[in-house]
Amino acid sequence: MLLAVNANNTNVKFAVYDGEALRGDWRLHTSPARTADEYLVWLNQLMGLSGLSTKDIDGTVIATVVPPTLFNLRQLCDKHFHTKPLIVGEPGVELGIKILMDRPQEVGADRLANAVGGHLLFPDEAVIVVDFGTATTFDVIAESGDYCGGVIAPGINLSLEALHGATAKLPRIAVEKPPRVIGKDTLGAMQSGIYWGYISLIEGVVARICEEWGQPMRVIATGGLAPLFHGNTPTIERLEPEITMRGLVEIYRRNNGRRNAGRR
Repeated sequence: MLLAVNANNTNVKFAVYDGEALRGDWRLHTSPARTADEYLVWLNQLMGLSGLSTKDIDGTVIATVVPPTLFNLRQLCDKHFHTKPLIVGEPGVELGIKILMDRPQEVGADRLANAVGGHLLFPDEAVIVVDFGTATTFDVIAESGDYCGGVIAPGINLSLEALHGATAKLPRIAVEKPPRVIGKDTLGAMQSGIYWGYISLIEGVVARICEEWGQPMRVIATGGLAPLFHGNTPTIERLEPEITMRGLVEIYRRNNGRRNAGRR
């Protein structure tokens, strides 16, 4: 079985795949100080609840946009799972796509995994993956599967924290769909500004990308807050919570033939 790990600025997600089948997935708050041993104790308990064992793992793949987490995640794979992890973005790792950027090395590993995952869902079609993470990102994938660039906007929770932290009287609020656009109190006005503001952001950015691209594109939403927006704008046609992890599984598959010696 394969353990796929995606470390972003908010959470580290772990998922176990048996071939293409997802057997279990779990999240842990991102902390560069967390040791390999701590990861193991936490994972061992949760995997056991899903009927899995750490001994079932014979392959590992890691994507991280938080470089300080990599050492301990690598130690987890090497010391406790006895595998040499495939690290997305390292030299020699085959993605199966081209990165059509001025500085390819700057593209986050999660965004590359999104590109691979998006192309798997819609081969031979252009795709936009909207990822509601710490930042809200729009990844543009060509019909060939190549990564063409995208847009990075402040994430919803970042915007909420900035609104609360930079004002004297505005409270900290949760994100939810308000019943109307025109708020009748401070809470309603804030919820409307965040929710409908982000709906407008999504619709506006996607429309401009498609206009620049010259034709309609498939639009996929992923990330923790994606379900809140899916179904409330016609711009988002598909919700795919596992697209990043599916991309990691595919990247591992594309490299596995060259890495059979990874197991020790």
